[in-house]
Amino acid sequence: MTVIGGGLAGSEAALAAARLGVRVRLHEMRPVKMTPAHRSGNFAELVCSNSLGGEGELQSKGLLQAELRSVGGAIVGAADASKLPAGNALAVERDEFSARVTAAVREHPLIEVVEGEVEAVPDGIVVIASGPLTSDALAADVARLTGSERLSFYDAAAPVIAFDSIDMDVAWRAGRYEQSADYINCPFTKDEYLAFFGALEQARSHTPHDWEKLEFFEGCMPIEEIARRGIDTPRFGPMSPKGLDDPKTGRWPYAVAQLRQEDREGRMWSLVGFQTGLKWGDQKAVVNLIPGLESAEIVRYGVMHRNTYLNAPLVLESTLQLKADPTKLVAGVLAGTEGYLESAATGWLAGTNAARLALGLQPLTPPAESMLGGLTRYLASANPKGFQPMNVNWALVPELPAEINEKTGKPRKLGKREKRPVMFRRGLNAFMTWAQAEAGLTVTPPPVRAAEVVGAEG
Repeated sequence: MTVIGGGLAGSEAALAAARLGVRVRLHEMRPVKMTPAHRSGNFAELVCSNSLGGEGELQSKGLLQAELRSVGGAIVGAADASKLPAGNALAVERDEFSARVTAAVREHPLIEVVEGEVEAVPDGIVVIASGPLTSDALAADVARLTGSERLSFYDAAAPVIAFDSIDMDVAWRAGRYEQSADYINCPFTKDEYLAFFGALEQARSHTPHDWEKLEFFEGCMPIEEIARRGIDTPRFGPMSPKGLDDPKTGRWPYAVAQLRQEDREGRMWSLVGFQTGLKWGDQKAVVNLIPGLESAEIVRYGVMHRNTYLNAPLVLESTLQLKADPTKLVAGVLAGTEGYLESAATGWLAGTNAARLALGLQPLTPPAESMLGGLTRYLASANPKGFQPMNVNWALVPELPAEINEKTGKPRKLGKREKRPVMFRRGLNAFMTWAQAEAGLTVTPPPVRAAEVVGAEG
């Protein structure tokens, strides 16, 4: 079988298929042809955040992580091995993470790596995981194959700051609601926030070519686009001060900018929720208005790039097979997902199902109670009108049966902290049972992080 793309989805697909004994030819155009966002030819390079989402029983991504761990998912395994302190989030040292995935792919005896651009989908069983920056030639062939126009939206990465340029007399380390102190917090007074917001309003953004249409995904909205929705929108979103007591005042600030550790040594920190497409000079001026970052050295500026994806409900089955050609499967952002973890998970399923096709077996869909099953069912059945890529969330899986209050005889409403751990265990058990009994896979129950307070990473 063939896999096109060596990102998170393609790497996971290739390794999942190879574990089932199927030979894989993996095509990756980098480093022969680079993209506007990538810096290297390594597999699974992270170009936006370094976080794979919140962990634990309260988190939808925590359930998806656990599902992948139970079947030996390569991406979450590499993430666990290169993990950085990030409170309630699974954040990684990005170069170490990518190096681990690259080694796993290149050293596998059943995987042949072919470098260079693929301009057309080849014959046979193929997983198309060419990612959000699919080349124009391949995207056109995928559009021909699916009979559907490709869609585009814009994604943005956040600036990364050198730690030694952060004024720690102003900023302080803490997690929300007394979680571990894995974040650096820069507090704003009202006047400082208004000055920052005014500069953000005036800053110059990326100007698209005439043929480009700016369609931002809600889950990765640039800070300047958030600001356009109203003066208080940033401080009720990524700049929320909730749960952060300033040690100088003992109170929540008016607003807060948070930074998350980027590398294992803690020399680089990225601004959380500050994805941006601002021009670099303006970007630096805006960042320097954040208290504690007046002299900040930006070691990597935020960038904006085009993401390409399919209108999944029109073209995909819940097995991730194309309706137009069941020997072709799609994974990752191209399949209509958003997020590193979601890309890896759909890569795992597409690779597993492609291998099953190669072995003469029927492709499968995980159970609806599982987060992966909920996601792929959504992709196949969502309203195609105005379809946008989807992150995992609890609304993708069935609600729990109503509990009846013995005194009133009426349904008892459960809070998030009550019901989500139950939904977590239900989903994980359903997934492991399915993986072992129906998919015939070896399953290892993963360690589960207990429910914690939901913070910004939730």
